[in-house]
Amino acid sequence: MAISKSFSILFWINASRAINNEAEIFARITVNGKRVNLSLKRKANLDQWDSKTKRLKGNTTFSRQTNQYLEEVHSQIFQIYQDLKFKGKLITAQLVKAHYTGGGEDQGKSLFDIINYHKVKTTNTLAKGSIRLFGVTESHVARFLKKHRKTTDVYLKEINYEFLTDFQGYLSNLYPAGHPKSLCNNTVMKHIQRLRKIVTLAYHLEWVDKDPFVRWQMSFEKTNREFLSEIELHNLETKQFVSDRLDRVRDLFVFSCYTGISYVDIMKLTTDHVAMNIDGSHWIMSTRQKTNTVIKVPLLPKAMVIIKKYKDHPVTVVSKSLLPVLSNTKLNAYLKEAANVVEIKKNLTFHMARHTFATTIALSNGVPIETVSKILGHTKISTTQIYARVLEHKISSDMNNLKNILEIKNSKEKQTGTANSVN
Repeated sequence: MAISKSFSILFWINASRAINNEAEIFARITVNGKRVNLSLKRKANLDQWDSKTKRLKGNTTFSRQTNQYLEEVHSQIFQIYQDLKFKGKLITAQLVKAHYTGGGEDQGKSLFDIINYHKVKTTNTLAKGSIRLFGVTESHVARFLKKHRKTTDVYLKEINYEFLTDFQGYLSNLYPAGHPKSLCNNTVMKHIQRLRKIVTLAYHLEWVDKDPFVRWQMSFEKTNREFLSEIELHNLETKQFVSDRLDRVRDLFVFSCYTGISYVDIMKLTTDHVAMNIDGSHWIMSTRQKTNTVIKVPLLPKAMVIIKKYKDHPVTVVSKSLLPVLSNTKLNAYLKEAANVVEIKKNLTFHMARHTFATTIALSNGVPIETVSKILGHTKISTTQIYARVLEHKISSDMNNLKNILEIKNSKEKQTGTANSVN
């Protein structure tokens, strides 16, 4: 049962928006430090408002009627809170307001009812990164409601095609702090996709009669995953960096290029994760944090060289890690510095190492896509198929093979023709 630590109701007057010395009266509902404001659709003269009692002064008919109305509102809101508490609801200020404005339980569940339900339901089932992304989507929904609907919550039955279209438009014109550009189309679609999962859950729970996404079409744009070519990777591998800092960053990146292991999973590796197979080869045995799937990666020679380099290195002895530990922010910043030194023109990020492993190291050298998918720890092979593109050198090689085959066939045909003419 959800237990609320604090609950309060406060009436106040919006003096900053007074017109002709009259301003609107609001009720402020606070639950566990989080509050929402509720317009009471009543106005009062600023001179009549008592800031201490939060009521109107005087004994006029208007003052008595208004104060009686405020007492009734206070009683109704408090009763809603008590009822929710008795039912063991996860109480929020938004929920109390939604019940008051909707007239009670029979009006149905609100959007933040299902958001909170989904949040509790997935606490122990989703990875931390996924939970964080759902939180970002939730914050966008809250800001959208505040800006475009002038509210903090809506009933699920109010979510329709128009709501989704307006939300998409809001996201498409959103400029996140510190970003020079608005959200790209695919990022907008990912936020709507997360909202869809939450609202669809409400539909399956029968909190809403129909699925508002039934006619909604996701429109993701195809993107090319950048990776390093063989020449670029070779230049990065063989570069002699004067800076130990850049040397370590390069080693971490190259290790990922030859194993396909992501940043977060590399950072948690220790010597205990290196196991020897029955054939004498070394493998990385671990668990992928994002999907909780098992990682089993045979170590290629170049990856083993890097492991041996840091076996008794001071930076790994102190951290008790397999490789040097560095924050993702610094790692990506230093990678851009290393790219400038090696004259790599691409926007080098650590995640590009996984793309390089999948494309340049594995698929272009004939490793089956099923094997690559297993090594990368993908739960669906469709995720791996984004890397299955044909490289230029592969096209050239295949066409040369075809050219040789056709030349051999032509040569045989000429020989057969010559033999027939002699006979």
